[in-house]
Amino acid sequence: MALLTAMIKTLATALFVVMALFVVMALARPGQAATFSMKRGLNLDQWVTWPGEDQWGNAKAILPYPEWRKFLKDDDLEALKHAGFDFLRMPVDPSPFLSENTMALREDLYASVLDSVRMINRAGLKVVVDMHLIPAGSGRKIGMAEVMNNPVTFDAYVEVVRKMAHTLAGEDPGQVAFEPMNEPIVDCDADGTSLWPQRQQRLFAAARSSATRLTLVLTGACYSAASSLEKIDPMAIPDDNVIWTFHSYDPFLLTHQGATWAGDFIPYVTGLPYPLTAVPPAELDVTLDAIRARIKAEAPWARQGGLLAYLDEQVASMDTDAKLLGLMDAPFKAVDAWAKANRIRPENVTLGEFGMIRQEYGNPYVMPAGYRAAYVRDMIARAEAHGFSWSVWSYGGAFGIVDAFNGEKAEPDVLDVIRSLH
Repeated sequence: MALLTAMIKTLATALFVVMALFVVMALARPGQAATFSMKRGLNLDQWVTWPGEDQWGNAKAILPYPEWRKFLKDDDLEALKHAGFDFLRMPVDPSPFLSENTMALREDLYASVLDSVRMINRAGLKVVVDMHLIPAGSGRKIGMAEVMNNPVTFDAYVEVVRKMAHTLAGEDPGQVAFEPMNEPIVDCDADGTSLWPQRQQRLFAAARSSATRLTLVLTGACYSAASSLEKIDPMAIPDDNVIWTFHSYDPFLLTHQGATWAGDFIPYVTGLPYPLTAVPPAELDVTLDAIRARIKAEAPWARQGGLLAYLDEQVASMDTDAKLLGLMDAPFKAVDAWAKANRIRPENVTLGEFGMIRQEYGNPYVMPAGYRAAYVRDMIARAEAHGFSWSVWSYGGAFGIVDAFNGEKAEPDVLDVIRSLH
């Protein structure tokens, strides 16, 4: 009898293991479609007025949340639907959910995010709720670096993701998706460190434990670059209800002209056309000479030589249409190869952000609308040729395609590109 009992237990254990493996394999089947589908989207704005953290306990300062609710109404969202968008990517700054100042308003913040989601859905648009950390500063204590560098803060962030997923869990999974972290700034060094896969698995587990039906939008490390997504093993995420995202603003020299927050080189660069061949060579030379003169006059002396050499190197990499095409195609080809190698369907890949700056905050230079429209059109063509969905950055602000600054409207050229697709 003891032998029979042992045999039964052994067979039962073996059967359990086989069944468990079958379940895991079923969950991890590559190539399956996500519940949520999307095609053409727009990123909404983050904070515009940037209230300091000392105001976050004031309901009038922080609610409704996110802040675009203070400016956009139902008809504004419906206009986006009519323009040809089918979804919006809605950035939600998680920092207030990690601040002691919001303790009394915490439930109101979660409820307001849910109200915002439903407002978008009522306008006939799907929505990706994007947990969008930004750097600390500007009156705030916690940002991307603090979350990534402090294990205690990361643990708190995981709980925010869990609670946000729980907040969204009851929504129609065909209308709402959840992105646990935007552009993780980790694993950017060339030392071979790989912290993000394990951290993303924790965020995935937290979100999935609370929202079993929602599609989750996952990404690679280091600003969600295509080269980082290539390093992700999707089989480590045992779930087929996932959409994978990458971002591309290539070539950065052209898309971020004048951006003061984008390193010590780009702020000196304005006036370059898209493509560089859009103007006669002599006109381009005048613009480049002006940039060089600005570097020599304003950059630290010790950095001038390096900045000037970098300018020449970057221009040489895109001074023909063929070279520029190669730069812009590279991220799409890399992601396409990664997806095919991992049997991920094209519709389960999205270009989560792309765009061209219109005007840097406080900078008088405004990028000609025709250049911006041409760039957006070319990036859309690349995404759709690969079968990827996309969402342009963004509704307003420096990259605005609808709103500019101070209540003004952006030129209609980029939106006209979207309308032409519709």
